[in-house]
Amino acid sequence: MEKITNRFTSIEQVTGEFLKKTSANARTLGEAPVSFGEILCQKQSETASELKFSKHASMRLEKRNISLTREQNERLENGVQKAGEKGIRESLVMVDSLAFIVNVPSKTVVTAMDQAETQSNIFTNIDGAVIM
Repeated sequence: MEKITNRFTSIEQVTGEFLKKTSANARTLGEAPVSFGEILCQKQSETASELKFSKHASMRLEKRNISLTREQNERLENGVQKAGEKGIRESLVMVDSLAFIVNVPSKTVVTAMDQAETQSNIFTNIDGAVIM
């Protein structure tokens, strides 16, 4: 069995050995160290613009053989943005013959329907609608 030898006698030595290298490497690369707050803001802004599809909505799209074109997806995102500007929380967003129920604050599509499922023209649990 090998004997464990400690080459550090204090926490300061460990800090000096491992933490200072990171900041020194950042300086040698010409980059300033990035704070946690900056990284958090960057990640939040990246995800803030992305429209997500819930598991239920993804299953509905697949089951109903609905695929969005890039243009339709952009119009859906614009509709969600407009709903948010008006203070709508749960919105019906109509894009061509497709209907989407969207939780606006989380930018999540809750369910999706095509023209065959919207024949009844009844939509519940929404507080606004956007027709694109």
